[in-house]
Amino acid sequence: MSAHPDDPRPSARKPVHLPRLMELHRNHEPITVLTCYDASFSALLDSAGVEVLLVGDSLGMVLQGHASTLPVQLDEMAYHTGCVARGNKTAWIIADMPFGTYQGSSDAAYTNAAKLMQAGAHMVKLEGGAWLAPVIHQMTERGIPVCAHLGLTPQSVNTIGGYRVQGKTPEEVTKLKTDALALQQAGASMLVLEMVPAPVAAEMTQALTIPTIGIGAGNQCSGQVLVLHDMLNVFPGMKPRFVKNFLAESGGNIQTAIETYCAAVKSRTFPGPEHSF
Repeated sequence: MSAHPDDPRPSARKPVHLPRLMELHRNHEPITVLTCYDASFSALLDSAGVEVLLVGDSLGMVLQGHASTLPVQLDEMAYHTGCVARGNKTAWIIADMPFGTYQGSSDAAYTNAAKLMQAGAHMVKLEGGAWLAPVIHQMTERGIPVCAHLGLTPQSVNTIGGYRVQGKTPEEVTKLKTDALALQQAGASMLVLEMVPAPVAAEMTQALTIPTIGIGAGNQCSGQVLVLHDMLNVFPGMKPRFVKNFLAESGGNIQTAIETYCAAVKSRTFPGPEHSF
């Protein structure tokens, strides 16, 4: 039986939009997020109940075989965003802006973000602290919702000294909190916290009015995200501490693994202490 691109089956879920995500945040119901790079997985994740699909520049590693996210190009992100958008019916789609596409002028950043929105994204994600405030302000003023990203920022791996926990010293904690408030004030609607000590992430979540999405940041964030290829144990090599193999406990069934992940996030049983710092 061949797949048909015009699937006539109606979705049981109304489209997830930004006000709905904010409602989940206000109600303290965790938001489920997974990375996604193609139409087939987009349809599967959507039907399994994932609320946010992140077209991550992690595709540079898990799809293209690079050692980092740095080589990923804007056209490649637009291509994969379009693939995900065509497979999706109801989930909210966030697209990563790749390295070098927003660190310059605000006008250039807006133009690059617009390309991802035209490809099918509902929001773009940028890595960095308070220095991004003017860029975020201009984007949101012109109709582009922004998700910020603090903690371990993979595009800055050469600056921060590798893939290590951020927020371990009082100085680092103060900077994280200051940056988060500045990004929120500039107009960011969501904030990813990656590899931040769980108590610090919990404090930041309490201090902010926008949802925080954790990855290696404890279970008190407003939601959780994992790289799809990690939680399905597809990507080779050692996995970070915050990764759990959901496929192994789901009898090898991919949809069951995704549904199990969603249930674990909603119940805050994932991440557990063993997945946190």
